Amino acid sequence: MVDAPIAYSIVKFAHILLFVYWLGGDVGVFYSSRFVTDAKLSRDARLTAFRIFVELDQLPRYCLALTLSVGGLLAYYIGVPHLPGQLPLILVLGPLWALLVWAVHHYQDEPLGRKLAKFDFVFRCFMIVALIASVGYAYGDGRMRPYPWLAAKLLIFAALIFCGLVIRTKLPRFISGYRQLLASGATPASDRDMEQGLGSCRPYVLAIWAGLALAAWIGIAKPGSLT
Repeated sequence: MVDAPIAYSIVKFAHILLFVYWLGGDVGVFYSSRFVTDAKLSRDARLTAFRIFVELDQLPRYCLALTLSVGGLLAYYIGVPHLPGQLPLILVLGPLWALLVWAVHHYQDEPLGRKLAKFDFVFRCFMIVALIASVGYAYGDGRMRPYPWLAAKLLIFAALIFCGLVIRTKLPRFISGYRQLLASGATPASDRDMEQGLGSCRPYVLAIWAGLALAAWIGIAKPGSLT
């Protein structure tokens, strides 16, 4: 282990905070969505719930974007070898990804925001492939073999990104119903669209929760560790 106990403790603390706010924020998003689709509530109450839903949803997005950088630095501190130049790239990735998340949200109603959202989708697809390939390569050259638990966490992280992308593909029906609510009030059809749109996302939301819990357990237990 690198002899930097204070820095290691700070990075480990940050890693724990990202897990807590990612899972906690995701639960909050899930809970607030129930009020958006509740036909018994007034239009204003549902619109307010939607604003809470959207703003709270940013928190898990930021946590996801930063997790790989913090996790990569944490891996460095416990002695996991990196290829030359790999660690700086990992460290830069998180802040830039978080900036992209902010820009997509900030400019969401503008042409720039829509272009950034498309880029973000493609970038996440790339990250899934890159993570799987990176784990395979690191196992092939022997760097990852003493750390099978870390390989598992990286593959789970790729799966979490995938679940998030699937959720995005299933949200348009919910958004369509919300636009009707926003424009002139809900109808039975728009309520059905919102409920069924969110309902199709729930299995993937639950998969994200399960994946986060599993990754946390793996990080603590380190099954199969040879170090």
